[in-house]
Amino acid sequence: MTVPPPPPNQPPGPDGYGHLPGPPQGYGYGYPQGPNPYAQQPQPQPQQQPQQPQGWGPYPGQGGGYPPQTPPQTPPGQGGGGPARNKRTPVIVAAAVAGALVLGAGAYFAFADGAGHDKPTAQGSADPSAPASPDKGDGKGDGKGAAPKPDINSGRKPGEDKVLWVQTNTVDLPGAGADAPAQWVVGDTVVKAAYKSVTAYGVSDGKERWTVLFPNKICTATHLTTTDGKTVLGYMDGQSENAKCNQLKMIDLKAGKEGWNKEVPSEGLFDIMVSPTLAISGDTVTVSRMGPTSAFKVSTGDKLWARTGEPTTDPGGCLPEKYAGGPKLIGVARCTDDGEEVQGSDPVTGKTTWFYKLPKDWKVSRVYSVDPVVVDVANKQKQERAIAVIGSDGKLRTQLSGEGSFNAQCDNVLLDRYLQSCWGAVVDTRANSIYLPTDGKSNEIVAFDLNTGKAKWRTPAEKDRRMLPLKAENGQLYAYVEAEKDKGGEVLAIPAAGGKPTTVLRNPSPPAATVENNIAAPQIDYADGRLFVSVTALRGSAKGVDEELLMAFGK
Repeated sequence: MTVPPPPPNQPPGPDGYGHLPGPPQGYGYGYPQGPNPYAQQPQPQPQQQPQQPQGWGPYPGQGGGYPPQTPPQTPPGQGGGGPARNKRTPVIVAAAVAGALVLGAGAYFAFADGAGHDKPTAQGSADPSAPASPDKGDGKGDGKGAAPKPDINSGRKPGEDKVLWVQTNTVDLPGAGADAPAQWVVGDTVVKAAYKSVTAYGVSDGKERWTVLFPNKICTATHLTTTDGKTVLGYMDGQSENAKCNQLKMIDLKAGKEGWNKEVPSEGLFDIMVSPTLAISGDTVTVSRMGPTSAFKVSTGDKLWARTGEPTTDPGGCLPEKYAGGPKLIGVARCTDDGEEVQGSDPVTGKTTWFYKLPKDWKVSRVYSVDPVVVDVANKQKQERAIAVIGSDGKLRTQLSGEGSFNAQCDNVLLDRYLQSCWGAVVDTRANSIYLPTDGKSNEIVAFDLNTGKAKWRTPAEKDRRMLPLKAENGQLYAYVEAEKDKGGEVLAIPAAGGKPTTVLRNPSPPAATVENNIAAPQIDYADGRLFVSVTALRGSAKGVDEELLMAFGK
C-alpha cells in the first residue's frame, strides 16, 4: 500500500497563520525542568504491530525514507525510566525502530498512555543527618546555615568529590506540600523557585544572596530566561479554591531584583485561565492556557499580542495554543479537523512564519529543540510515536531511526501541556546530533545524526545505573549517572564524536549519597564543574526533620 504524501507546504497567507484558502497543509536543551530519573519503571505492554498512518509520507523529492524497523517492548508515554524510588512519576517518551512508515519512514515509537499521569507528590529525605539552614525564605536569612554538617562528607572514599553545601526547607508549607518548579544557574549563583519565593545562593558557599517574595504560591514557571538573565513566573491571585493562576512577576536573576507585576487579561469567552504555561523567546514571554495565549514584553511587561481561543476563521482552521521558546518561538496549533500543526512564530508579532501540518490523529507531545526544531509526536489511536526534525522551510528534514528503545524524562504536572518539560534529550548543533538515553536501568546513550536520523555512536551501559544526558558544551556531552542509596551519582563527559566516557565528578558515598538519592523529583544542572540537584516538589518536613531543597557538589 502506498502512503500518499501530505499536502504541499504553502507560504503564509494574508491572515498571518500560514494558510491560503483550502485545506491546510544549538537550542540544545538538556536543562532539566521537572525531571525525574528515579521514577517507577513502567511495565512492558503487549507488542503491537504498527499500522501505517494514512496521509503521512516523504515529501516529493525526499526519497523513500529509512530501513524497516521493529516495534519496542517498552512503553513510552509517561511513566518509567529508572529504578523504583519514592519519586514523582515522569513522562517517558520511548522510541524504537519499526517496520511501519511513520512520518514517511524512520523510527516507530511504542506509546503507552495512563502510566505516570497522576499528580506528582514529593517525598522528603529520610536522613535526619542532612544539614539545616536558618533561612526561612523571607529574605532575612544570613546564609550561615548553608555550610554542610561535618558528617555529610564523612563517608567519602578515595577519588570521590564532595558535597559543597546543602540548603533545607524550613518554610511552613500547606498540608499537601508545595511545588518548587524551577532552578536557574546564573553567573555565580544558583536560583531556586519554591512555594512563594525565589532565592539565589552562591554556587561555591551556598550563602543566600537575595530573595524575592510572592504574595501567593507560584503556579507556573519556565527554565528559560532572556539573554540578560530575566525570567517571568506566574502566581495565584489568591488563596481560595477559586483562585486563578493569572498573575505574572518578572525577576532579574542577575541583579536579584523584582520587576513588573501584571494580571493576565482574559482573551475571550473561552479563556478560563486553566493550566497556563510560559515560554520565553527574545524579549517575549507567552502565557498559554487551554486555547488562548497572551504575549508580553519581558523587559517592560507591555502586551504584545494575543490569541483569543475562540473558533477560528482562519481558512486552514488552525489556531496556535501552545508555545516553546528559546532562540526561536515555536507554536503548536490545533486545527478544526482535530489535527495539529507545528508553526514558526515571530515573537514580536505572533505571526506564523512557516508551518508543518501533521497527518490526522498525530499530535505533538514535546519539543526537544526549537533551533533546529525537534519534536516528539504521537498517534494515540495507533499507539505509535516518532521524533521528527523539521526544517525552517516547514518541511520534514528527517526522523530518528535506530535499534533499541529510547526515552526522555518528562514532567507532566501541567496536564501534559508544557512542551519543554523534558530532560535527557540534548540537541548539539555543533555536532549536528541529538543525544537520547535508551530505556531501562543499565542503559546507553545514543547519538543520532540530525540530517540522516541514523545512530552515529552509543556509549557502553553503566551496570545497574541509569545515565541521562544533561548538556552539550565545548565538544562534550555531559551526562548524569543516578545516585543509589549506597553510591553517589556521577557526571560523565563524552566526546561529541564518540569515545570513552570520562568521569569528571564523582559524588561521595553515604551519608551524602543517601541524601542525594532521597532528593524528591530532582532537577539537575551542571555548570563550571559543579552539580546542583534540587527538588521540584516539597512535602513539608516532619517536626524535627529537615527536608532537603538543594544540594551542590564539586571538587
